[in-house]
Formats: sequence, C-alpha cells, structure tokens
Amino acid sequence: MISKKTSGLGAFALAALFATSALADGTVNIYTYRQPDLIKPVLDAFTAETGIQTEVLFLDKGLEERILAEGENSPADVIMTVDISRLTSAKEKGVTQPLVDEKLNAELPAEYRDPEGNWFGVTKRARVVYASKDRVQDTTITYADLADPKWKGKICMRSGQHDYNLALFSAAISHWGAEKTEEWMKGLKANLAKKPDGGDRPQAGAIAAGECDIAIGNTYYVGLMRNNEKDPKEKEWGNAINVLFPTFENGLTHVNISGAAIAKHAPNRDNAVKLIEFLASHKAQQVYAEANYEYPVEPGLEPSETVKAFGELKADTLPLADIAKYRKQASEMVDRVGLDDGPAS
Repeated sequence: MISKKTSGLGAFALAALFATSALADGTVNIYTYRQPDLIKPVLDAFTAETGIQTEVLFLDKGLEERILAEGENSPADVIMTVDISRLTSAKEKGVTQPLVDEKLNAELPAEYRDPEGNWFGVTKRARVVYASKDRVQDTTITYADLADPKWKGKICMRSGQHDYNLALFSAAISHWGAEKTEEWMKGLKANLAKKPDGGDRPQAGAIAAGECDIAIGNTYYVGLMRNNEKDPKEKEWGNAINVLFPTFENGLTHVNISGAAIAKHAPNRDNAVKLIEFLASHKAQQVYAEANYEYPVEPGLEPSETVKAFGELKADTLPLADIAKYRKQASEMVDRVGLDDGPAS
C-alpha cells in the first residue's frame, strides 16, 4: 500500500508515479480524505479475500480538484471520504460515476446511499454529547437542550464550520426549519465556555480539565481515546466523560457516515466495484466496527463492545442526501450568528 499525503493539486509528476500501477491487473487505486491508518485494516481484509492489491493516495484537501486536473488520465478508481457533504461535493463536482448494484442496494439502507448511486455510506457515527462524569448528573440531553440557559458557560465545541457540525446544523434545519434553528444556534453560542477550537478529542480534554461540563463530538473518538495505549493523556480524557445520545423531537440521534464512490474515469472499474461491494459486506462492516469504533450501516449488525457500552443508538432516519442540501444555509447561519467568535462577541 502506498500512502502519500499531499494537498492542493500538487505536481503532475506525483500523479504520473502513482499512475504506474493504475492499469495493472489486480489493482485498485484509492484517493482518500480518510487517514490511511483508519482504512488499512479493511483494505488488508479486502486484499486477503480477493487478491486485489490496493494503492492509497491520501490528501488532506483538494481531492476533487486533483481528479478534475488529472482528467481522463486520472488513476483514481475509488474515492473514500467522511461526511455527507464531502460525498455530495464529489458528486456535484463531477468526479464520480453512478453505480446501479442490486447487491449494494439490498445491503445498505436507502438513507445511507445516493439515490442515483454516486456514493455509498459504509460506516456511521453519531454526533453526541460528551458529559463530565464528575459534574453532570443528567442522563438525557436533547439537541434543543444545548440552547438551555442552564448550560451557560459550560459547553465546548470545535468550529461550527467544521463538516461534522455543519451536518448536525443541516439536520436541525431539516427538522426545525431555518428560523427555529437560528434562534437555537444563538442560544448554543451564548452557552459556550470559550471560543470554538480544536478537534473533537480536545473537547473531552477540556472537560477533563474542568474548562466545560459538556461538549459536542463524534462517538468513534471516544472509542479511540479510551483504547489509546500509546497516549495516557487521551485515555484519561476518554474515561473522564459519559456519552449521551441527544435526540430531535422524533426521539432519534443525528448520524453521519464515511463512504465511497467510483471515480469518474476509473481505469480499474471492475475492481472498484468489487471494493465497494466488499466495504458494504458483513465482513468489512465487522472489521470497521472493531478497528475504528464506528457503527455498521448493515441493519442488525452490532458495534464493538466499547461502543455498545455507550448505550443504545437510535439513529435518525432522515436521508443524508436531504441533510446535504442545507449545508450552505447552515454555513451561512454559523457566520451570521457569529458562532465561531465565541460567547462574548
């Protein structure tokens, strides 16, 4: 497996080097926003089962622009990424191609795949509340409660413009409408303990340090922290919090996905289809669940023991394609409210 980190369009020389294996038999080339270490276990399982080798190019930004610049000569076969907005962005920018696959449609619930077959969700994660074990007695908190003045000065979060939060805000617009969501966001801003910054894991660190009592974060980070044998500090953060599943009025919790799509000019299309079918399979779902602490999208398949210990997830059934259409509106709302300016602005 080749793992290269690059950003922007980069030099075409790198694309040429990467393309040397593009037309080789038994190969599938993957462009990904996902960290290579997170996808390595499932790609290794794919190679073990099929004999097809995987070549991975990791980009931290500019993936779609890279493929567009490479044009018909792009070696990309499969695009792997997180967040519904990035999957729909790939479709809108014209770097994917539709796949009509009865097997995939049978295995994956409709809310986790593009109606036209341009992307498929392969794992899911919930956007939840991290709550201090020492200072928070509440066992249930709704999304609406995050604007309750009882939490004034007690909430931490990463930037409101981050994809994970924009997806949550987009879901809120879908459920509540724009006017109610904006009033709620103003209340959330007023309850912040400090200016939004960092990633999800540092929010748990802020709770452990007593800087806030609750935070907004993804479920899988808790599993990664609690099982981090290399960093005792992160393990301490993970064990300082409880996971609470906030809900909308329907009693369900917002979820997002990681997903995959076939690149528009995939030179190894048959192998690309095999990879995406594998990612949706029972075996791959189990590998993801155990290695990355994500929820399987396969109905009825249980998550890891670590994740089960969080409690029961009742996932929102709102189609993620519906959430994606409110992303621009949510982003503009974050700026209009000044959420990222912090509570005192």
